[in-house]
Amino acid sequence: MIIEVLGPGCSRCEKTYAIVQQAATELGLRDGQDYAVTKVKEPSLIAQRGVLMTPGVVIDGVVKCSGKIPSREQVKQWLTES
Repeated sequence: MIIEVLGPGCSRCEKTYAIVQQAATELGLRDGQDYAVTKVKEPSLIAQRGVLMTPGVVIDGVVKCSGKIPSREQVKQWLTES
C-alpha cells in the first residue's frame, strides 16, 4: 500500500504524517513491507493528485482527505479498507 501525505511541511502536515504512522503501527502494519508512506511537498505534484488544500492524504492513488488533519481512527479505517 502506498500512502502519501501531501503538504509543504508545515506543522499540520507533520502532524498528519505522525497520525498516519501511528495508525499503521497500531494496526500491526510493517513499514516497508505492508505499506510505504512518503511526504509530497512539491506544489505541482500535490496539484497533480487533485489536492487543493493541505494537508492531504492519498492511499494507492485515491484522495482520502484534503485540507484537514484526519483522526487516527479515520486513518485506521482507510488503511483497513485499502
